[in-house]
Amino acid sequence: DAAKKQKVIYITYLIVILDITWLFLQFSITPYLARRLGFDTIWFGYLQTTVGVIQLIGGPIYGRFADVFGARAALSVSCLASVVYFSMLAVADSTFMLFIHKLPAVFMHVLPGCQMVVADLSASEKRADALGKLGLCFGIGMITGSSLGGTLSTRFGETFAASFAAVGSFVSFLLVWNFIPKQTKVHTTPESEKKEPSKSVFNLGEITRLMKFPGVAKTFTVKIISGLPTGIFQVMFSIIAINFFQLQAEQNGYLMAYFGIVNMVIQGAVIGRLTSRFPEYSLLLFSIGLSSLVGLAQAMMTIVFQFCFIVIPMMFSLSIFNVITDSMLTKSVSPSDTGTMLGLCASVQSLLRTVGPTIGGFLYETYGVPSFGLIQFATNAAVFSLLLATGGRSQPHRP
Repeated sequence: DAAKKQKVIYITYLIVILDITWLFLQFSITPYLARRLGFDTIWFGYLQTTVGVIQLIGGPIYGRFADVFGARAALSVSCLASVVYFSMLAVADSTFMLFIHKLPAVFMHVLPGCQMVVADLSASEKRADALGKLGLCFGIGMITGSSLGGTLSTRFGETFAASFAAVGSFVSFLLVWNFIPKQTKVHTTPESEKKEPSKSVFNLGEITRLMKFPGVAKTFTVKIISGLPTGIFQVMFSIIAINFFQLQAEQNGYLMAYFGIVNMVIQGAVIGRLTSRFPEYSLLLFSIGLSSLVGLAQAMMTIVFQFCFIVIPMMFSLSIFNVITDSMLTKSVSPSDTGTMLGLCASVQSLLRTVGPTIGGFLYETYGVPSFGLIQFATNAAVFSLLLATGGRSQPHRP
């Protein structure tokens, strides 16, 4: 019933907050640990690329796994993988171990799993708002994790901070096991019920067939091309914060917490109102156009104080873009395929993290920080102009 669904959604929000907390706590550890182990910008880019490749492989398969075996099994696997991931980070004392500890990331897809739960249990017309609330949880986790990570790393060391995250991930697992139902699919088709899970999880055709639905390929293309410049900047931001802005670990933690506050306000107070008043396609155009202007501002910034002002429109455009594209894509497929679709959405972010560090390292060493903003400006301006010229929007399709 509605009350039980709402309770599950609230627990899901809590799980997202905890997962993002541990994730951003790790962001306050890895760059400084890598520098202590002798990593330069290029090698740190390779490390980030490794994570992107691993999650790029795991994302679509994880989404299919969630559709077949249910939310509880999928989220349990992710939380246990996080426990292993942070435990290995706690004992990483060499370049080899720093790379090896990234391997469990192939199963670490808590956010897509939680997005599937929310998409399954929310009404179609309220889906964008419900997914936006996950962004609010993301902001809370960003604030908590960044502040906590910087403080723990500075005062107690990186090993203690990573161990703390491992224990926290196990708490997330306990929440999943006790409160998330085995299956959240409220609408299933007879065909989906007849499928044998053991034969369908690794079926590439079952994953790629979603790209054939009307509007999916177009939206995916926009999601990749428009998101690439922002993705490059994001994966390189730890290096930019250390080398360009000259921030220490604790200062970097406070800056990330500021990101979280901005994101939390936008996702909690703005996204829902916008999605209820304006068409999704119009919001998509607006987010891409605003992102282009943000890139131009980034190209001209020189100090962290200026960047703090740029963060507001940057997070605004990014939040709208991610929520709208995810909402459009999940509405374009059947309810039994929302997990697979969100797994594909997660693979887009992994793809950006895969190519981003290599491209970002080259741009940073060759052209400097302004090159990130100029590329973002040019790319998003081109995408905006093309979408505006072609017009129309892809109508959601329900098989």
